[in-house]
Amino acid sequence: MNNVLDWLENSAKRLPGKVAFADTVKTITYGDLEEKSDRLATFLLKEIGIKPREAVAFYLEKCVDATAGMFATLKARAFYSFIDLRSPEVRQLKVIETLTPRVIFTDNENFSNAEILFGGYEGTRIVNLEEHLKDSTEIDKELLEKVRRSAMSNDPVYVNFTSGSTGTPKGVVVGHGSIIDFITVFNKTFDLTESDVWANQAPFDFDVSVKDIFASISVGGTVNIIPRAYFSNPTQLMDYLVDRKPTVLVWAVSAMCFVSIMNGFGYKVPETVKKVIFSGEVMPIKQLNVWKKYLPNATYINVYGPTEITCNCTYHIVDREYDLKEVIPAGKAFENEHVFLLNEDDEEITKPGEVGEICVSGACLALGYYKDPDKTSRAFMPNPANKNFLEMMYRTGDLGRFDENGLLYYVSRKDFQVKHMGQRIELGEIEVAASSKEHVERSCCLYDNNKKKLLLVATGDVDKKELLEGLREDLPPFMIPNKVFILDEMPMTKNGKIDRNALKKVVGLE
Repeated sequence: MNNVLDWLENSAKRLPGKVAFADTVKTITYGDLEEKSDRLATFLLKEIGIKPREAVAFYLEKCVDATAGMFATLKARAFYSFIDLRSPEVRQLKVIETLTPRVIFTDNENFSNAEILFGGYEGTRIVNLEEHLKDSTEIDKELLEKVRRSAMSNDPVYVNFTSGSTGTPKGVVVGHGSIIDFITVFNKTFDLTESDVWANQAPFDFDVSVKDIFASISVGGTVNIIPRAYFSNPTQLMDYLVDRKPTVLVWAVSAMCFVSIMNGFGYKVPETVKKVIFSGEVMPIKQLNVWKKYLPNATYINVYGPTEITCNCTYHIVDREYDLKEVIPAGKAFENEHVFLLNEDDEEITKPGEVGEICVSGACLALGYYKDPDKTSRAFMPNPANKNFLEMMYRTGDLGRFDENGLLYYVSRKDFQVKHMGQRIELGEIEVAASSKEHVERSCCLYDNNKKKLLLVATGDVDKKELLEGLREDLPPFMIPNKVFILDEMPMTKNGKIDRNALKKVVGLE
C-alpha cells in the first residue's frame, strides 16, 4: 500500500451505503464519496490542468463537501491545504503566496470574499465547490487510473501551516507513506474499528483532524463534523454529542476543558463515548477528573507529538488516579517510531530524570517545510548520535525527561525554560502547581525578561493572595510568581492552545 486512497476505495467497496462523513446539514456515504471525488478529480485534471504534487487550497469551513474535495485532490495526485478563515487577511495572503495553488475551492458563503482576496492571482482559479459538486462531469476512469499508477508514497497529502518565528507561516508537508505508517499503528494500538463513530473537533487545517479522517476511512467508520461555533455553546455541543452517539473523541485539551469548565456534563452526558484521546497541551488533572466522573468507563489516552512527525509519536493510557500536582506522562513511543533525548552537545540522554530536547526518527517524519529549505534543514537532519548510517530525525524544540520505567514526560518548550534568580526554571512546573489549586481553571506562566519577573495568568473564581499562598506550599521561593493576573477566560489560538502571544499583550509584555 502506497496511497491513502486505498482505504477509501476498500471501504467504498465493502460499505457503499454507510455514512462516511456527516455535518449538521449533509451526509455522504462511502459510495457517494468515491463517485463525487472521482468526478471532481476528473474536473481537476481535465479542466484545471492540475499537475502532480501541485497545491489545491480550500477556503471554507470544515464540512461534508470539503471531504469530497480533499479526496478528489488526492485522486488527481495533488495535495490539499486549508486556509484558516479566522486568521488575519495578511496571513491568509502569505499562505496563498507560498502555495501558489492552481485552484481555490470555496463555497456559497465564502465565494465573494475569496474573489476579493485571491482573485488577482494569475493562474489561480476560484471554484465554488458547493455548486460544482452538483455537476455531472463524466468520470474518466482511464485517466484516473493512469494518474494513480504514477503515484508514489512520498507524494504530499496535505500542507498544514503553523506559526513561524519570523512571522511567515511554516507549511508542514506530510506524505502518504507517513500517514499510512502512523494511522495503521494508531488504529491497532487503540482498537479502532468500523463500528466506531468519531466526533470531529479539530479544524481541517490542524493535524488532529487527520486522525479523525484517515483512521475512520481506513476501517470504515463514520465521522461527525462538529461546527466550530458549538465549542462556545456547551448546550449545543452536548446536544450534538448525545444525538450523534460517538464512541471516539480525538480532541484538543482545550476542547475538553471547555466542556468541564462550562459544566456541559451537568446538562447532558454522551454515554456512548468509549475512548477519549487528547493532545495539544498538558491536561490539567482537575479537568480530567470531571470527565472521569461523568464518563467513568471510558478509556483516556494522552498523545504527544508535533505536526512535523505526522500527528503523534508517543501515547499513555491513563491507568490510575493522578494527584492534582502530577503530570500525565507523554508515555512510550508508538510502534515504528524512535523517540529520544539529546543534550546541548547532541549526545543522547539515557539517564532517568535528565532533561533534554525531544527528537524523533522513523517513517513518521514529514517531508519538510513547503518551499523553505533553510527551515527544513534546521529542523530535519541526520541524528548526530548515530555515527553508523544516515538516520533522519526531527528536533521538536520540546524538553522532556524519561522516568525509571522508560516513560517520557513533557517538561516544556525550550523557549519556556528561563533563568531566574540564578536558577533554571520550567514555566510548566509553575503552571501545574497553579492548576492544582482550588477554583483555578486554567493557568499560564510568562517571563518578563526586561524586569526579570515571573508572571502568572489564571482563570477561575480565585483570590490572588490565596493563590500565591497556596503556591508557597509547593514551590521554592525563586519559583513564586512576582505578579498574578486573573482573567475571565484564556485567549486561545485557532488550534485550541493557550495563546501566549495574546497573553503577553494582556499583561503588558508587548
